[in-house]
Amino acid sequence: MTTISTKNANATLIALVLLGLTVFSGTACPQTKEIVFLAGPKDHGAPGRHEYEKDLRVIAYCLENASNIKGITTKVYAGKAPQDLNELRNAAAIVIHSSSDRDPREHHPLFPQDATTNHGSYDPQTAAYLKEFDALISKGVGVAIFHYSLWAENYTARNYYLKWIGGLWVQGFSRNPSGDWKIELKNTDHPIHRGVKPWSFREEIFYNPVLADPERRTDLLIGHPLKVGWYGARPTGPQVAAWAYEREDGGRGFAYGGLDFHDNWLNEDVRKFVLNGVVWTAKIDVPQGGVNCALTEETLKRAGEAK
Repeated sequence: MTTISTKNANATLIALVLLGLTVFSGTACPQTKEIVFLAGPKDHGAPGRHEYEKDLRVIAYCLENASNIKGITTKVYAGKAPQDLNELRNAAAIVIHSSSDRDPREHHPLFPQDATTNHGSYDPQTAAYLKEFDALISKGVGVAIFHYSLWAENYTARNYYLKWIGGLWVQGFSRNPSGDWKIELKNTDHPIHRGVKPWSFREEIFYNPVLADPERRTDLLIGHPLKVGWYGARPTGPQVAAWAYEREDGGRGFAYGGLDFHDNWLNEDVRKFVLNGVVWTAKIDVPQGGVNCALTEETLKRAGEAK
């Protein structure tokens, strides 16, 4: 009978364990996170403005092709949120970019136009759908909302926005000047600011929002209108243009009033700020230098095209 010494047995066991760890680490898949985008249709505006679907496809492209962050998968729904919410069950964050619910000629991917409602609630089918959507968000799913889609007229929609992101754009109080802006960074130690510098650009910004829960909210950008035009209410000077929100359920919210002019994606600071915000909202660590995604005019065009 062959015998094996204790010393040899221990050495063999250690070798097998190390081999097993090597094989396991070599075949293990990195954890992935899914980010879902809900884009409204292009229902108004000149070419190159309010390009909701193209904007979101650019974000999806950058997150899947960034040089310093991996493991993100994306889904883009154009026109309307999916009726079967099981399609969103794996989402770490949901991003909305669209028109408001204020005009029957326009479309929001989640909320019916306010003119079709009693301004305070929805029909039973819509109410049940939104209740189910809210239950999904309440499990800690992040929500990011941009530009014109921050404007909500229906009071039920407003309450959902306050719950999900801690604020919204309200007609009569908030403003949306278009023209030349200087952007000031606030609370620069926040991860969303990593690698981002102050910038100036041409944009329409939905700013001066109605905000709640200062203990859970971090204001990120202050917009300074320099030379702007406006419809209705005059600009009110420097005001909040973006913020981050940490909900009681553990989920995160992110809001930015820009993303009108599509070619602003070629501005590295704009691009990095938005990408950092979406990544943070999905509870993914923002790289120290911010999310890196190089774009040229040609890659911007390709990135915005439907797959």
